[in-house]
Amino acid sequence: MGNWVVNYWFSVLFLATWLGLNVFLFVHAFLSYEKADKYFYTREILGSALAWARASARCLNFNSMLILLPVCRNLLSFLRGTCSFCRHALRKQLDHNLAFHKLVAYMICLHTAIHIIAHLFNFEHYSRSRWATDGSLASILSTLSQQERDEDSWINPIQSPNMTVEYVTFTSIAGVTGVIITIALVLIVTSAMEFIRRSYFEVFWYTHHIFIIYFIGLGIHGIGGIVRGQTEESLNESHPHRCAEFLEQWDDHDSHCKHPRFEGLPAESWKWILAPGILYIFERILRFYRSKQKVVITKVVMHPSKVLELQMSKHGFIMEVGQYIFVNCPSISYLEWHPFTLTSAPEEDFFSIHIRAVGDWTENLIRAFEQQHSPIPRIEVDGPFGTVSEDVFQYEVAVLVGAGIGVTPFASILKSIWYKFRHADHNLKTQTIYFFWICRETGAFAWFSDLLASLEHEMEELGKVDFLNYRLFLTGWDTNIAGHAALNFDKATDILTGLKQKTSFGRPMWDNEFSTIANAHPKSVVGVFLCGPQTLAKSLSKRCHQYSSLDPRKVQFYFNKEDF
Repeated sequence: MGNWVVNYWFSVLFLATWLGLNVFLFVHAFLSYEKADKYFYTREILGSALAWARASARCLNFNSMLILLPVCRNLLSFLRGTCSFCRHALRKQLDHNLAFHKLVAYMICLHTAIHIIAHLFNFEHYSRSRWATDGSLASILSTLSQQERDEDSWINPIQSPNMTVEYVTFTSIAGVTGVIITIALVLIVTSAMEFIRRSYFEVFWYTHHIFIIYFIGLGIHGIGGIVRGQTEESLNESHPHRCAEFLEQWDDHDSHCKHPRFEGLPAESWKWILAPGILYIFERILRFYRSKQKVVITKVVMHPSKVLELQMSKHGFIMEVGQYIFVNCPSISYLEWHPFTLTSAPEEDFFSIHIRAVGDWTENLIRAFEQQHSPIPRIEVDGPFGTVSEDVFQYEVAVLVGAGIGVTPFASILKSIWYKFRHADHNLKTQTIYFFWICRETGAFAWFSDLLASLEHEMEELGKVDFLNYRLFLTGWDTNIAGHAALNFDKATDILTGLKQKTSFGRPMWDNEFSTIANAHPKSVVGVFLCGPQTLAKSLSKRCHQYSSLDPRKVQFYFNKEDF
């Protein structure tokens, strides 16, 4: 359990630091606006709602600064490469980039809600103090602009009793941009829900790019300066602690207290988002330049279960096992880019992907390649980008778990192993690989049956039969299939796949599998890699924790999940 604990505490430390910074920024801003003399008169009208609005705005800016960094894929790939010799627990934090991206998004939503609610109270207080006729300090402050007829004298944006809150909202920069930012954020968050993203990817893809409007609106949101504080010159001339009680003497020329002067708060948001914005723009320019490099499709293969294999070549394309690329087909959509794991090995002179029909875009792409009398569609490629599967050869023992098309990163790994054995690569640290492939239908096994057959043959010739242990599980079966397999069980090869390893029906018994691996490798570091659904991820993560030894010198399971 030692390694698991180290990973866990690194993650906890990272999240605690992020949360701590949020708390610090919120409390610091809250106390500044709640206690500073500069906002004494502003607080007379708004009360504590001022501090709540400004504190949430500070955290909103901070998290908006962070939200783009986890999706700068080139930056993450660079950090992964430069940190290749870092401690595993430190490097592993890069694999949680999308999870952190979502957490930051949730924090933005939280502070946006606080900010909006606080400003609703602020506008209510502005309106109430403008209507007030009780001679209170708040009511007198709200009429200063009419008395002084000076731009520096007003503190209440509602300049007359007839001016409505709605009018101020939709005629001010802060109000209009605030509405636009809120609408954009709602659309971005709702379209990113799991159901929408899985079932209507195009809706998610297009709507998510409204983030451009969000950042532009955020950058200019504070320019209007609706919330105002007393100027430094006015503070020195008429300090509120000295002059607030003598408001009736403000008009006297002989009085030592003059009418207070106010200024709008300077815009701050652009300062927070400028650097990450420039970094992200550079990232997009790099990706655009790289995507425009010519891609040559060398081979097209249609596999069973509506799976398309594309083998391609591109000048300067260098990959590692388990990496992925983004693919665009301009004839289908100029703007849509979809991620696909590379199924080729770095040792091959081409790179390949397997595409399963799971939505409108993939179905249209497969249909375009199936049309024999039409020219081959043009493909644009961006990448490759690093993933957690790059670390597979750093483990003595590797457990690879693929669900359906989730087998693709492991196809790359298994191919690379085949090449390493053929070329007698003595630098290979991995001693044993356990490969589990879970499919709903028998046709899926045909995608990489040739690869598995060649690996079987290669391991037998080299006398390393125990190096690769693979199990195929069929979850979508009926009594006819099971009966047919049972009748032919004594044959040398499996009736469903043609491989020597027999297909199992149902799902793996993970407790038995982990127990067997732990007993077989009592002092090894075992890397568990999954490309599959979240429910399976939770199950495997739990068992990695459960079957890791309390003694760090004994068997340790590391869980790694593909996520892009």
